[in-house]
Amino acid sequence: MAPKIFPPQTMKAWQHTTTTGGLDKNLKVNPSAPLPIPKSSQHLVQIIATALNPVDYKPAESALMRRLLYAKVATPGLDYAGSIVTPASGSSLKPGQLVYGITAKVPWTGGALAEFSLAESGTTLPLPEGVSPVDAASIGVAGITAYQSIVPHVKKGDSIFINGGSGGCGVFGIQIAKAVGCYVATSCSTPNMELCRSLGADEVVDYKKESVVKALNASGVKFDHVVDNVGTTMELYWHCHEFTKPEAQYVMVGGGPGVGSATERFKAKRLPSFLGGGKRAYSGFWPEAKLDDLKPIGLWMKEGKVKAVIDEKFVFEEAPKAFAKLKTGRARGKIVVDVALETYKAAWTE
Repeated sequence: MAPKIFPPQTMKAWQHTTTTGGLDKNLKVNPSAPLPIPKSSQHLVQIIATALNPVDYKPAESALMRRLLYAKVATPGLDYAGSIVTPASGSSLKPGQLVYGITAKVPWTGGALAEFSLAESGTTLPLPEGVSPVDAASIGVAGITAYQSIVPHVKKGDSIFINGGSGGCGVFGIQIAKAVGCYVATSCSTPNMELCRSLGADEVVDYKKESVVKALNASGVKFDHVVDNVGTTMELYWHCHEFTKPEAQYVMVGGGPGVGSATERFKAKRLPSFLGGGKRAYSGFWPEAKLDDLKPIGLWMKEGKVKAVIDEKFVFEEAPKAFAKLKTGRARGKIVVDVALETYKAAWTE
């Protein structure tokens, strides 16, 4: 029998050529996609697990962005844990070493929903000892978004309100804010209150049963920082001066171009309060993949200060179902696709 060649010449990959009607309805598995060829700054990695994010489908479902930014045949997926096949030029990482991170800095070059992918050397880290690949795969975009929207803006002893504590960014946000010594209040629906408390939230507002603004006013806490992971309207921002300190910042993570009118967003960001602007500093947010921000989350996970919250794990063949679940907006924590959790080692040992 001929010896097994590793890495193979081809791989299985979920791909789309159109997103009309939704990305989840257009994903097709290609059983013989060509193995990607890395540039000098890229690792070739064998994917063990990948976690899904709204950014994996929202830009792709914009007809203009799909046409202008994506390859004709595209593979989604940014978050991953995997095993180094070929390290980038000059990298200290070795073949077979377990790693985690983000494959690329922009979603249209994703690629993690496949057996093998390219991963930028500047967004790839060694897997901390004792952390499972599935847990590490969940960090990626949600973890770095939570970190960057919180850590640069707070100090130990500050109070923070996180609007939306049970989603992918929220579960990391609560834990990261506690890890750096903050008092944390958050909002969620009734079924998720215990989850948020278990992650360390000091105060949990059930938005299904009461007004978030009224509850925060009644708490008597003047918050130093607000992170809005929901972003369905601008209403919370226009009232945030009632429950925050004058120097507080309001970071809109969940909001896209459709949140509030262009006039509302302009008023919030540019106009002084006496001309109808907001009474607190307002900023939109786009995460930037940085090793210095990914690394502490992995170490906190190793130390038990941060834990992965996995809503559901899908097998590779169920990737479209995983996206359909993500698009419901009801996931508690992260949705993970198991690409090769039980089989990746075999490729190195056979």
